[in-house]
Amino acid sequence: MLRRYLFLTLIPALLCGQDLWENPVRKLLKEGKPVIAGTVTTASVDVAAQMANMGFDLIWIEMEHSPITLETARSMILATRGLKAMPFVRIPVNELWTAKRALDMGAIGVIFPFTSTPELAKQAAAATKYPPEGKRGFAAGLPSFRWPSPEGYPVFANRNVMTIVIVEEERALANLDAIASTPGIDVLFIGTSDLSQSLGVSGQMNHPKMKDALSKILAAGKKYNLPVGRPAGTPELIKQYLAEGFQFIQGPSDLVMLGNGAKSLLDVMGKSGIDPKSRPLY
Repeated sequence: MLRRYLFLTLIPALLCGQDLWENPVRKLLKEGKPVIAGTVTTASVDVAAQMANMGFDLIWIEMEHSPITLETARSMILATRGLKAMPFVRIPVNELWTAKRALDMGAIGVIFPFTSTPELAKQAAAATKYPPEGKRGFAAGLPSFRWPSPEGYPVFANRNVMTIVIVEEERALANLDAIASTPGIDVLFIGTSDLSQSLGVSGQMNHPKMKDALSKILAAGKKYNLPVGRPAGTPELIKQYLAEGFQFIQGPSDLVMLGNGAKSLLDVMGKSGIDPKSRPLY
């Protein structure tokens, strides 16, 4: 009882007037400024730590389309301490338990794939908040080791953890208003490759169906004051998308950037690897 009294009375009093830390990704988006993620797909803590201090606002730890395990993701998240980029995790599937694992590893943002219905949007929002705001299970030991905070981790987490939902199916377009208006959603992100496939125009980003879908998602973001994001792999595309109103950019993966960086050096010497179009690697 005494401990509860101290927590409920003395701690809030001590924190009164104190500037509390705010997730810089959330802050930038709230100010109308763009953010960019560096995508980590290789199971290397060194790569994640290097990317976390290159200048990216966040690292996108890819657990849907990569072999990164929970243990490796945890080490990556710990390796971001003191560096610029915030650790976000794309979980394999929109479920309470998958989000819980990412959050208890210390992720400060969770990216939910295939969030195509109002029910899935509500589930995503609930998964990232402790009660009474959500349904996150309580086990704050590991995440509080990454995020020590004067107000206590649960209060800190409910203020700072971000919920990003991915629109990447045709059926999601019919549910845009319900998805975007869900309390607790912070960003609408467009999975352009999957969305184009769902619309039957795989990879055709300039197809009228894709253009119409992108316009509808941008309009929903504007209507409900939500930043909208999409992948971008080149400086030219980033400039174009920012001009179109996108705020949350997923940059290229570690392997793509490695290839691009190496190519610029090797081209000078006329060297290249095996072209799989002319010689299959199997």
